[in-house]
Amino acid sequence: MTLSFPVFSAGMVLSLSLIMAIGPQNAHVLRMGLQRQHLWLTVAVCALADIVLIALGVLGLAQLGGLSDKLQGALIGAGVLFLGVYGWQAFQRFRSPAPRSADGQPLAPPPTSRKQAVLSALAFSWLNPHAWLDTAVLIGTASLAYGPASEVFGLGAATGSVIWFTVLGTAAFWMGRRLNSLHLWRLLDGLVALMMWGTAAWLLASLF
Repeated sequence: MTLSFPVFSAGMVLSLSLIMAIGPQNAHVLRMGLQRQHLWLTVAVCALADIVLIALGVLGLAQLGGLSDKLQGALIGAGVLFLGVYGWQAFQRFRSPAPRSADGQPLAPPPTSRKQAVLSALAFSWLNPHAWLDTAVLIGTASLAYGPASEVFGLGAATGSVIWFTVLGTAAFWMGRRLNSLHLWRLLDGLVALMMWGTAAWLLASLF
């Protein structure tokens, strides 16, 4: 595989343009950063999960013509259920703010184990149909335009994903160290609930 910088850059730019929107996966990374719980483990798992999807798209799905209708329908159904449940949990946190300590500061959230952090990051990465469509399908299909250099395109896309999650993790770490406001938490939970339910509704509508 000969590294071509223009092809590599094209893959990286496409990956960054697809992933930068604040979707469920990015919102989860931000929340883990604000909670200051397993942030860098979450960042690593999200980046690796994206790399797996990109490799699957570039090396496999692109040549097969994308996901089958049944698999895509099952993936969307699982995604709608997952987003609906997570949106309800965020809405409950929005309605019932976290209790405060004696000095008026929000109490720390219950601890999350490393296993829970890994499983949550994988769920947001692989039960999100948008992630499959953006990485495995769109990037995989785009790589076909570069013929023998498609693997270089995929490598650039994977690099873009690593760069984005590293930057997002750094921003979340900075905010988590400096921001500890009950109003900020309520705002984030309210926005997450609306985004999750909106995404779930859009995915559900796409089935009909």
